[in-house]
Amino acid sequence: MICMKYDFDSIINRKNTNCLKWDLFDTKLPMWVADMDFKVAPEISGEIINKANENLYGYAIIPDEWYDAYINWWKYYGLNMDKNNLKFANGVMPAIATIIRKLTKENDKILIQTPVYHVFFYVIEDNNREIVENQLVYKNGNYEIDFKDLEEKLADENVTLMMLCNPHNPVGKIWSRKDLEKIADLCAKYDVNIISDEIHCDLTDPDKKYTPFASISNYDSVTTVSPTKSFNIAGLNTAAVYIVGDKLKEDIFNALDVEWVSRANIFAITGAIAAYKNGRPWLDELRQYLYDNKKFVADFIKDEIPEIKLIDADATYLLWLDCSSLDISSKDFVKFLNEKTGVLLSAGVDFSKNSDEFLRLNIACPRKLLMDGLKAIKKGVAIYK
Repeated sequence: MICMKYDFDSIINRKNTNCLKWDLFDTKLPMWVADMDFKVAPEISGEIINKANENLYGYAIIPDEWYDAYINWWKYYGLNMDKNNLKFANGVMPAIATIIRKLTKENDKILIQTPVYHVFFYVIEDNNREIVENQLVYKNGNYEIDFKDLEEKLADENVTLMMLCNPHNPVGKIWSRKDLEKIADLCAKYDVNIISDEIHCDLTDPDKKYTPFASISNYDSVTTVSPTKSFNIAGLNTAAVYIVGDKLKEDIFNALDVEWVSRANIFAITGAIAAYKNGRPWLDELRQYLYDNKKFVADFIKDEIPEIKLIDADATYLLWLDCSSLDISSKDFVKFLNEKTGVLLSAGVDFSKNSDEFLRLNIACPRKLLMDGLKAIKKGVAIYK
């Protein structure tokens, strides 16, 4: 057993705190949205408190320290960021929405690899663009890219943008350098721009690392990154956009400014700097705790809920559950579980129409809550059968 400096076991009462995860729906055990039930690292909260105690909450500019924090953090992943190609954004999805409007026209087609983060669907449709799905191939409990289908879809002249999720949510896949190189080559061949959403990049198993898309090719690309998932600070609205390609950079940076996506508040700046400068020890312990949670879930499902199959994953704290043996739609099963047992998961159909037999489970919580959630799922399966 590894001795931990930080506390991930204490249960925090988040009810009635205007918390999306705990207060949006009527549920006892919310295990759906990607939000962790752990206190923020003291290295981050301490800096935010210090900033708050200055009692000065005016307009802010981005200091050199913010750029240095990002640049030094990504050296760990083998990416040498150019400061001039890095820009603040007040969120990954706001930035992606702006980039979509800049790089595509209404009714253009945008390619995504499904099942995928459900907000990808919203941001495309809400901007009057058409979704094209390169469905991931599910076989032997694993997901792979169908490159033949990917090339056929990219060859369509109306497909002008591809949105990559790296690592992938919800299947927890870390795309290999070889996979990323193939994607880059195909996008270059068919002149398709690419956005790589890498918000889950730090949340890999302790012995795993992800490969930044920007590190594998000179092909022009857009990468969105943020400390919010890794350090549980989503409420700070802090992110960054990294561009490879001068023309692409000029166009996108201008669009981010025009749409006021690049304006930062003081806590967004402070939190990001603190996370990337001093948060590594906390993150390393978090990754170990999440890995142990993952093993705990695997053992429990194998021994107690054999009707469900857990998909192997190397990244994120979101587990993908194959419930096909139960022969029930994911929406109905989510509702059933919540009504009968008080546990709330995410329905697989939200991530793709072809994933209606899956559920997504958030395991970023103290182990006691995780055990309660798993027992509730077991009870629900028994009642349903």
